[in-house]
Amino acid sequence: MSEARPGIALFALNTVLFPGGRLALRLFEQRYLRMARECLRDELPFGVFRITEGAEVGAPAAHESIGCLARIAEWDMPQHGVLSIVATGEHRVRVTERTLEPDGLARGTVEVLPEPPDTVPPPELRDSVVLLERLLALQGEPAASAAQLDSALWVSARLAERLGLPGEFSQQLLACDAALERLAMLHRALGAAGAFPAR
Repeated sequence: MSEARPGIALFALNTVLFPGGRLALRLFEQRYLRMARECLRDELPFGVFRITEGAEVGAPAAHESIGCLARIAEWDMPQHGVLSIVATGEHRVRVTERTLEPDGLARGTVEVLPEPPDTVPPPELRDSVVLLERLLALQGEPAASAAQLDSALWVSARLAERLGLPGEFSQQLLACDAALERLAMLHRALGAAGAFPAR
């Protein structure tokens, strides 16, 4: 049975967060400053969900039902009323109940979704692994470990984060319940875009 977590703050954004990913945010609306205070004080996560209708600022937006729990890893207040945070993705979740509080903060019950069984990327998908290694080097990030590169889940998530993919496609990848299928979906899209050298 999946774990249900009530009372989770729901943050609707024009982005898709994957487990293990990092998300930098600047918070200035009172509802999200309150959310951050509560998360820091009580060591709670919040949910990140891709917007389907509406905007990040202003009236509460409609969002996808599947998203990712995030936990604040770093924070700073560079100016009064603005909070900069870096959050890390933890688990995929599905919203089962949603309510709005008086200040517009959405809160709900989320069901933690199990991560699909991982697998080693097969030879026909290794071009995606090589592409990720090159992107990490170009962006000055630490090289991935052998264990990370042998994880179809990890490779597909890290590629999706770095490629500026259309939000709808990133959402399909997040919702996919098969590690190899998710990497294959991404690999096909990259091949169609000419991201791999011709053989």
